[in-house]
Amino acid sequence: MNALLALPLAEEAAPSQAEAAYRQLRDKLIMLDIRPGEPINDGQLAAEFGFGRTPVREAIKRLEVDHLVVSYPRRGTFATNVDFTELADVSEIRELLEPLAARRAASRASDAIRKELLEVADAIAGLDPGLGGSRELMRYDLMVHRLIYKAAANPHLEDTLIRYDNLATRIWCLVVDKVPSVTGHITEHVDLLRAVAAGDADKAGELALHHVTGFEETIRTVL
Repeated sequence: MNALLALPLAEEAAPSQAEAAYRQLRDKLIMLDIRPGEPINDGQLAAEFGFGRTPVREAIKRLEVDHLVVSYPRRGTFATNVDFTELADVSEIRELLEPLAARRAASRASDAIRKELLEVADAIAGLDPGLGGSRELMRYDLMVHRLIYKAAANPHLEDTLIRYDNLATRIWCLVVDKVPSVTGHITEHVDLLRAVAAGDADKAGELALHHVTGFEETIRTVL
């Protein structure tokens, strides 16, 4: 197994069933395991996750705030549709905040996180281009972003960026089969991770901005 496959998404262990349900359902929505417009069945999800319905319902309420699900009276709850007109608005925010997070991470990351950043960079550098499908590769993109947000040591910035990165990833996953290759999008994280680990805030900020603008340009070419 490739070393990268063994690396979890960069989040702490869930402190509660509600948090665990939220994270699992959120990532199913982001990766389009639950497609836009599909109904959300809390009983079915509770059985799948091994929780009661209450934690799942709490998770669904939070996901409404994240604009990943929407509830209608007497109709039920559904995964939101992906609105491509939001791409510019999401990108505008990310172009401001992603470089900020990368610069902060380069300046403030702990030694333990810097080591983790280098381990992830090495794993991505050795990634087999033929490994997995395009959407599976996007899980690594999520992992890298969440690790950098965590390293930035600002929980409010982290929460905000996770929300917008989730929306951006969902857009990407909807069109990813039209993109010639996702590997380049993933492997360009190597230099970013190494710049953060080395404490080079200026380079980290520049690379983070390049990554976000490149994401938007790629999406627009296939729309």
